[in-house]
Amino acid sequence: MKTDGQHDKPGESPLSAATLEADIARHIRFTMGRDPVKPNRHAAFMGLAFAVRDRLMDRWIRTQRAQYDTLAKRVYFLSLEFLPGRFLMNYLISLKMVDEARRAVEAIGYNLDELEEEEWDAGLGNGGLGRLASCYMDSLACLDFPGYGYGIFYDYGIFHQIIQDGWQREQCDNWVRKGTPWEIRRGEYLIPVQFYGHTETVTDAAGRTRYRWVGGEVVMAMACDILVPGYGDDFVTNMRLWRAQSSREFDLEEFNQGDYIGAVEAKVHSETISSVLYPSDEVEQGRELRLKQQYFFVAATLFDILRRYKKLDRDFSELPDFVAIQLNDTHPAIAIPELMRLLMDEEGLTWETAWPICEKTFAYTNHTVLPEALETWPVNLIGRLLPRHMDIIFEINRRFLSTLKPLGKSAEALVPRVSLIAEGPQQRVRMAHLAIVGSHTVNGVAALHSKILKESLFKDFDTLFPGRLTNVTNGITPRRWLAQANPSLAQLIDDTIGPGWITDLKRLQELEPLADDADFRSRWLAVKKSNKKRLARYILRKIGLGVDPNTLFSVQVKRIHEYKRQLLNVLHVIALYHRIKADPAAPMVPRTVIFAGKAAPAYHQAKRIIKLINSVAARTNNDSDVQGKLRVLFLPNYCVSQAEKIIPAVDLSEQISTAGLEASGTGNMKMSLNGALTIGTLDGANIEIMEEVGEENIFIFGLTARQVTDLRNNGYNPWSYYENDAELRRVLDSISRGDFSPADPGLFAPIVESLLQKGDYYMLLADFRAYVQAQEAVGKLFLDQQEWTRRSILNTARMGKFSSDRSVMEYAENIWGLKPLPEIE
Repeated sequence: MKTDGQHDKPGESPLSAATLEADIARHIRFTMGRDPVKPNRHAAFMGLAFAVRDRLMDRWIRTQRAQYDTLAKRVYFLSLEFLPGRFLMNYLISLKMVDEARRAVEAIGYNLDELEEEEWDAGLGNGGLGRLASCYMDSLACLDFPGYGYGIFYDYGIFHQIIQDGWQREQCDNWVRKGTPWEIRRGEYLIPVQFYGHTETVTDAAGRTRYRWVGGEVVMAMACDILVPGYGDDFVTNMRLWRAQSSREFDLEEFNQGDYIGAVEAKVHSETISSVLYPSDEVEQGRELRLKQQYFFVAATLFDILRRYKKLDRDFSELPDFVAIQLNDTHPAIAIPELMRLLMDEEGLTWETAWPICEKTFAYTNHTVLPEALETWPVNLIGRLLPRHMDIIFEINRRFLSTLKPLGKSAEALVPRVSLIAEGPQQRVRMAHLAIVGSHTVNGVAALHSKILKESLFKDFDTLFPGRLTNVTNGITPRRWLAQANPSLAQLIDDTIGPGWITDLKRLQELEPLADDADFRSRWLAVKKSNKKRLARYILRKIGLGVDPNTLFSVQVKRIHEYKRQLLNVLHVIALYHRIKADPAAPMVPRTVIFAGKAAPAYHQAKRIIKLINSVAARTNNDSDVQGKLRVLFLPNYCVSQAEKIIPAVDLSEQISTAGLEASGTGNMKMSLNGALTIGTLDGANIEIMEEVGEENIFIFGLTARQVTDLRNNGYNPWSYYENDAELRRVLDSISRGDFSPADPGLFAPIVESLLQKGDYYMLLADFRAYVQAQEAVGKLFLDQQEWTRRSILNTARMGKFSSDRSVMEYAENIWGLKPLPEIE
């Protein structure tokens, strides 16, 4: 295949180093306007990036052509966030041209690793939800499934985290300030999105009552595509992300009269919709903007979906045969009334015809078991911002509740539990209920999570819609999280069993017999040691702290939240510190305890926990008694590119959430895939990881989800644990009296108060002793490096189930009804 715009010498492949070098120079000169003889690092990166993008574009065009030629059913994955990380290395791995790229950039005076660092992480997501969406996009492409991701092109990510005096501080994450070579702007795709106004009733030519949404304001949505390649083939799909643009430029008359600010105010106000990921919802304007974001990308996406569908010249009754729409959490749930509006108000269908089409088209993934995390919106806000949609939601609810009438008296108790409208001082729309009622399938993301949905959180809906609630356990892409993040281990695996594992992760099972091979264990351990040295260099560069790669690297990197229980980890660290101080000569396994993660700006308790981590680190790291035995650190601004440096170096993966509260987790999968052993509760995907790797190769502790519920229902008393566990009491007392905050002894009082005075909702004290005992077992095993390495190999070898390829195959077969495209010509 010859890519348009390439000029290959006879016998040279478009993927050859010589051709790539020529294309890099061409882009540096003609795209960047720089001298290709001595380009600076940014120009060199951009030249390489554009040259790589060239090689994807022709494949993308031919993939689109094949989808139309085959009349393939497509899936549209709607997510308010994606977290793709950096693109360059992912693209090179997918094109199988890493070595060629290394040689090409060396010819212009750079190495590939330093050019990779020039790229800023794409600020399109926050955490696990967005990273999962990106894994699924990778797998859709690698499996040749016709589909797209849809979301928003944010100018500013969630925030850039810095640590000042131990506290989290937020700075703007303007990730596109230097531009990005990956964005393909589609200026011809400008879609009007309406807000506010009112609904009018009209009578059509057939005498039917119809509705029309009029007035208000219009914001234009511009399509921006980012390519997503498959691995080693010609399939390339894309994420289509929407940028907000004003429906008009600034008012020239106002400008000429000297009102410069007023002239551009409306334009700037409109374009804030796509400016910031997750504006603060502490104020009314922030809440309204967040709802605007949700409708903005949903409205533009559905317009785009129907635009494509109309090219087929099919009746709308066939829409579910050609279109599957997956709602990634409730953020896109407003798509259900929006599709009803389009089908009825714009296309003239009746409710009775339109509603079954909706139900057969949508599917919904739930990502939380926390009732307080289930999204709701005030009725008056939706009614003001989206008046027609509020009318439709009321009608969906009326018709749904009417189906309960045959239940008689039992319906009276059922209605307030399942209604789409939560009554109270302020009526609110329950978006999860809307998504369940309007979808043909609802899935949880781990076996335990889905069980809780069916037996507890959505028990009533499981009764009303038998079979609608199901499970698809999350997965991760091995291309990113092993081949790219851990090239040394990937090479060892390639050399041992061949490269087939990268598209068939079950092939890792072939490593199992080698866990008992002393020579292979030695090579495996050498790879881990080199990854730990690499991370140690990164830590030194990032925060100026030296760490010993020979120590046990215990790692907890994820969003900072009380239910994830970083605090339990800190309590254990303090207990270790006390043990060392009590007997500095006592033998112990040296540890480096690594934390990273962001707290939501308004989540003050989580931010105080970050401060406690840093205060404990300051105390322990500067105590001469502790040197060589315990290091504690917090790495600022956790992101995908940082995760790629941390995860290959992990010895112990901390997955210690309160049982029954973590939907799945994928960090647990990434670390285990890279040979870490897990310490965790029976929560989320930990359970399935234990089933796969074996109970003897994981450290499970603490209450089960059922025990948590029973203990809470029977009256949990955290004081009893405090009073009966001397070590726990000593830990909490040291925090209370200000041992880690001598300048402000009461600084961490709210943390201790949450445990002892406010009920310890996440049951840290109930699990503390079991956690300490599990950590003691960890230390004992780590002393036997041969046995630890054997179990490390088995963890990697048995992670085949947790490929996102398997997850996407389950979605395709059981939910979307999707088939892969035939080979692209």
